[in-house]
Amino acid sequence: MNALKLIVTGMALLLTGAVQAQVDVTVNIGTPPPWGPVGYPDVRYYYLPDLEAYYDVHASMFIFYVEGEWMHKTNLPSRYKSYDLYYGYKVVITDYNGSAPYKYYDDHKTKYAKGYRGPEQKNIGEKPGNDHPGDNNSQGGNNGNGKNKDQGSENGKKK
Repeated sequence: MNALKLIVTGMALLLTGAVQAQVDVTVNIGTPPPWGPVGYPDVRYYYLPDLEAYYDVHASMFIFYVEGEWMHKTNLPSRYKSYDLYYGYKVVITDYNGSAPYKYYDDHKTKYAKGYRGPEQKNIGEKPGNDHPGDNNSQGGNNGNGKNKDQGSENGKKK
């Protein structure tokens, strides 16, 4: 009887050591949009100076200020329908990973005013309908002008 217990215990220990628990965790993080700048695959936010808005890469959502509150939407408001995201400059926010980049909106708005153009950027993808690859795929200095025809802004503090 003791020998049987010993054999069963030994087998259990062998099986326990041989069986490995395998956990596969998949995190669904949004991929950067084709109009996003090349070279930042892991960044979470872009600040869009011409729109005074943000883009959350992980959630694939725009974050913009409307009537006293910050909205998270998959599309920009209609007032920006003529805005070209491929031409507009994107400030890559590399020093913030929380869920409310607009906490620093006043700093971003001051540092990156409408019309801001930093170092040249290349977009991840081509603009749809672009017959001449490369023509609409970079901006910098004064190249390209992602400006919206109607650049009206909300008045008041955006915090």
